[in-house]
Amino acid sequence: MAQRPIESCGVIGDLHTVALVAMDGDIDWCCLPQFDSPSVFAALLDEKKGGHFKLAAEQAGTNRQMYMPETNVLLTRFLCAEGVGEVIDFMPVRQEKSRQSDSVIHEIVRIARAVRGVMRFRLECAPAFNYARTPHRATLTEGGVLFDSEKDRMILLGPGDWRIEDEKAILQFTLQPGETAEFALRYLTEEDGADLKAPVDGDKLMDETLEFWREWLSHCRYEGRWREMVLRSALTLKLLTHRPTGAIVAAPTCSLPEEIGGVRNWDYRYTWVRDAAFTVFTLVRLGFPDEATAFIGWLAERIHEQAGAQGPLNTMYSIDGDSELTEYTLENMAGYRNSRPVRVGNAASNQLQLDIYGEMMDAIYLYDKHVSPISYDLWMRIHGVLLWVADNWTQPDDGLWEIRSERQQFVYSKLQCWVALDRGIRLASQRSLPLDRVKLETERDRIFASIMKDGWDPKQQSFTQSYDSKSLDASNLMMPIVKFIAPKDPRMLSTIDQIMEKLVSDSLVHRYELSGELATKDGLTGHEGTFSMCTFWLVDALARADRLDEARFIFEKMLTYANHLGQYSEEISSTGSALGNFPQAFTHLGLISAALHLDEKLRR
Repeated sequence: MAQRPIESCGVIGDLHTVALVAMDGDIDWCCLPQFDSPSVFAALLDEKKGGHFKLAAEQAGTNRQMYMPETNVLLTRFLCAEGVGEVIDFMPVRQEKSRQSDSVIHEIVRIARAVRGVMRFRLECAPAFNYARTPHRATLTEGGVLFDSEKDRMILLGPGDWRIEDEKAILQFTLQPGETAEFALRYLTEEDGADLKAPVDGDKLMDETLEFWREWLSHCRYEGRWREMVLRSALTLKLLTHRPTGAIVAAPTCSLPEEIGGVRNWDYRYTWVRDAAFTVFTLVRLGFPDEATAFIGWLAERIHEQAGAQGPLNTMYSIDGDSELTEYTLENMAGYRNSRPVRVGNAASNQLQLDIYGEMMDAIYLYDKHVSPISYDLWMRIHGVLLWVADNWTQPDDGLWEIRSERQQFVYSKLQCWVALDRGIRLASQRSLPLDRVKLETERDRIFASIMKDGWDPKQQSFTQSYDSKSLDASNLMMPIVKFIAPKDPRMLSTIDQIMEKLVSDSLVHRYELSGELATKDGLTGHEGTFSMCTFWLVDALARADRLDEARFIFEKMLTYANHLGQYSEEISSTGSALGNFPQAFTHLGLISAALHLDEKLRR
């Protein structure tokens, strides 16, 4: 049987990690204790041995999912002829403890309920620790089942007559109308039997978790036309936040393919520097300065380290700030619908991607302007980075899309180097901070002239992907967004038209061409879906150019490609299904940014 669609899941989390809960009540992805830990449940990557945790009604019927309003508490409903059953899933969000003191409990709470009629439920918990590479032992214990592996220890608590088969826990039970049964799967970072066996109080934990999410979301200032989708995107971004460090992961999954059966399968459970400007802009505009402050704090630590192999910064880091993200394949995993290799780690962390300095500097500029002025010591570190950019922007690099072929003179990389110097000059001017102004202004203007000369194809009437090619690239839609060029400049308008003609299909945007004479040689075989972030860039660029009817139609159409809960993966296939890792922070950041600018234009 083929694995379920990527988009058929909802997401719950505790600001350390998440779990994906499918519409049939099966948790088929979860890494514990944090996002980039080895998986405990990974049926999404191997249905037979990846591990899963299912709680569902046994009667056949129709399933539905929804979030409890304005929260990340998930409700899965089972509608059948005999009655209606529900399972409420959440991960309690607890107060932070000192890293040096007590252990932190991570748990998944599942509450089964018979709403109408007599409902029969089946629970099956089959963990597969360390990406299904480490065996474990399941033993009956007071109130549940204990799972022990070499380094991991979990306990599943709940009422009933448990049995163990093939090291998995199984429980079948019947609920009368109005009855509930509460279960908790607990993971401890250190052994602590008392905490592991504490009684389950599902109602109390649920009330506390509901209150946390609603209180957090109450600070959101967005009141525009697409409030429901923007709020869901904000809640999704919060789920992808690592509270101890302030980092935000690109996605909580790894190796979900960009093409079914293809090789474009990557691990996204890390923090990309390039997401910084979008993240800070989004958090500040929505009304979450604390999250913006935490993220800038994480980013400042990376800047102070000055330890990048290819320059002052690495392309990406672990949530704890580690830059060594060695990429390897899991030979024991079949892959999502046989899409292999199954990759863990990410070799792109060692690439040279010059664009990250623009996104970094834009984030710091926005934070300094709208939240809190940065310190002198941080500025002096930043000034050193800007001098490095001024000396190195002419280098070819691996680019925004992390190609795995030879380096090129990518236009987007030059664009973001311009942004880095421009925002640095602006920040220094507004704060009267020390700056090598002559050098930085000279190089900023050289970059501008270089893009206009070598990144422009007069015959095609568009900006190109690189100085060495005539290929189109959707990343050039960012030019007016970062204020490099006027939104209605003839060069920008014609570039938009060329992108809409050659890279757009049913309002969905490919990031670059993969076939024909102008195909991008990215070092990989196969194809991919349309890139959802690029669609929102197109909406933003059209809105800024006052092409509001087009922008609004594309935006509204894009909303129909969300899953049943309003969440997006990285890409969309030709049939409208989700591709790539899920849910994708970059996509939700793009949605919020496009909604904000489109709203603003429509109000005017």
